[in-house]
Amino acid sequence: MLVDGINISTSGKIIRIARVSAEGYEFINNPPSFVSDMKKNNIKADIFTFTQKLPDTKPMYLYYMEWDNVAALPITSFEHWWTKQLNDKTRNMIRRAEKKGVVVKIVDFDDEFARGITNIYNESPMRQGKPFWHYGKGFETVRKENATFLERSYFIGAYFESELIGFIKLVYEKNFASMMQIISMIKHRDKAPTNALVAKAVEICANNQIPCLVYAKYSAHGMKKRDSLSEFKYHNRFLKIDIPRYYVPLTIKGNIAIKLKLHRNISQILPENVIVTMKDIRRKWYERGISCRESQGS
Repeated sequence: MLVDGINISTSGKIIRIARVSAEGYEFINNPPSFVSDMKKNNIKADIFTFTQKLPDTKPMYLYYMEWDNVAALPITSFEHWWTKQLNDKTRNMIRRAEKKGVVVKIVDFDDEFARGITNIYNESPMRQGKPFWHYGKGFETVRKENATFLERSYFIGAYFESELIGFIKLVYEKNFASMMQIISMIKHRDKAPTNALVAKAVEICANNQIPCLVYAKYSAHGMKKRDSLSEFKYHNRFLKIDIPRYYVPLTIKGNIAIKLKLHRNISQILPENVIVTMKDIRRKWYERGISCRESQGS
């Protein structure tokens, strides 16, 4: 659904929650006016949620608010990041990529690059202990989905022996750049291409005087225990920056839902140790299912 030229998506069955489809890369400049237009257009949702844009971290609006977070890396210069912020282990990982023959560079978004992305997506049906939602996509779908915000994007490719083994889509604004995607082939993990890609993203931001690099959330729902992804962010010196997230009722049901905290999903309600246990069970369940399908196929 389009509102003021911005795509809006909704989720939920009982309580319908609307948000900007490209949240984190596209923002609402005038929330009161935007909310008014949503109501005029009879958007089929009970609640609209949105976040403030960096560097504004202090609450600016009177809507009901809860704290969200992003993983943000302050950048003054590449040299400062390399010598003052990184530890020896992370620097060595970036050096390893170069020694192993990984070449990282800015590339054009063309058919060849889109085919390379397609190969990366279809390497494995699972990533980070759950089904990989890009797995199984064809070339045309991959090209279309990655062709957004081209006028303000850098595509960074990591190559080994002329094969694309990892990439970043970096969407930038004046005050920050966000990694819309960063992914590398699992079979080339020993070459540390992801570390090398982050280093190139920092270099691009520094060269273009972009003061902040964002890598999605630092932790999901405020979890304190770090998983492998948050460990990676930590070692590359991303910081947890809290930002306001607002919830605006669009219907009477939405207003009641916010008051009763029904807008929260189950992972925001359960204790952290329960969530960690459930994630481990989920991972084992998916791995067993994939193993069974592979055995039946052979």
